[in-house]
Amino acid sequence: GTKETAFISAVTAAGLVHSVTRSCSAGNMTECSCDVTLRHGGSASEGWHWGGCSDDIHYGMSFSRKFLDAPFKNVTGKSGSGLVAMNLHNNEAGRQAVAKLMSVDCRCHGVSGSCAVKTCWKTMSSFEKIGRFLKDKYENSIQISDRLKKKLRRKEKSQRKIPIGKEDLLYVNKSPNYCVEDQKLGIPGTQGRECNRTSQGPDGCNLLCCGRGYNTHVVRHVERCECKFVWCCYVRCRRCETMTDVHTCK
Repeated sequence: GTKETAFISAVTAAGLVHSVTRSCSAGNMTECSCDVTLRHGGSASEGWHWGGCSDDIHYGMSFSRKFLDAPFKNVTGKSGSGLVAMNLHNNEAGRQAVAKLMSVDCRCHGVSGSCAVKTCWKTMSSFEKIGRFLKDKYENSIQISDRLKKKLRRKEKSQRKIPIGKEDLLYVNKSPNYCVEDQKLGIPGTQGRECNRTSQGPDGCNLLCCGRGYNTHVVRHVERCECKFVWCCYVRCRRCETMTDVHTCK
């Protein structure tokens, strides 16, 4: 029930919508195709109409709900009901992210490259953009009460009047310390992890080693190089050695 679980639920649901919808538009599935609800629409006065192949996100979202939400809805009893509601909300938040980031692409038609008429269609954003959106929601995720009453509510009593948005990611339990090994929780810790000394990102030694510092050791690589084909019929290579610094977390 952590914020990391929330992100995984959302990004999995979003990924399923994205993948299925792309397959529909590409004609790879018999159950769906392009979005037919937009045909013959548009604005003639503004010089554009719907055309091309709009992504049928409705089918993708429906498929994602049936595939991912059904196991949670079959859970009975009061135990874990808060977690079930949290997971269902986060799944839907992932799907809503795909819908929210839909865009309209257009192509111009006209004499000598003029844009007298435009054909437009709806398309999904790249999954990278959807992932960045969900990562931002993860950074600002909301802790909720694990005691489910009529609806989901914030854990902080002072904030309970602030509504929870359908695109917000929710979590019940605070995250454990991922820096330190915990076999019971299945956390390997970061000791011994290889890190990048010059990076300021998540792979950098400063962040990955959790302030414990890092060890540096030299690794010798031996490989074949400058290979040439000799007539006839074998390959002659040189033996090259390289020395590289490898940094691992203490």
